[in-house]
Amino acid sequence: MPSNAILQEVQRLHGVSDRLSSLAEQHPRVSEALLVISESVRNTATLLEVLVATKMSPPSGLDAAN
Repeated sequence: MPSNAILQEVQRLHGVSDRLSSLAEQHPRVSEALLVISESVRNTATLLEVLVATKMSPPSGLDAAN
């Protein structure tokens, strides 16, 4: 299912965000920029999750025949 591939990318993006946050702790001179980028990546992952949930998943509880 195509949505599974997107959700795998979502997981990878969350990992990238986590690693950027970790790097921010290790590099104070660029920590603010890294945290901003990390948040942006995490927000993008969340938007992809919403996209899958709203556009690619069939509505629950509805009969496809109706």
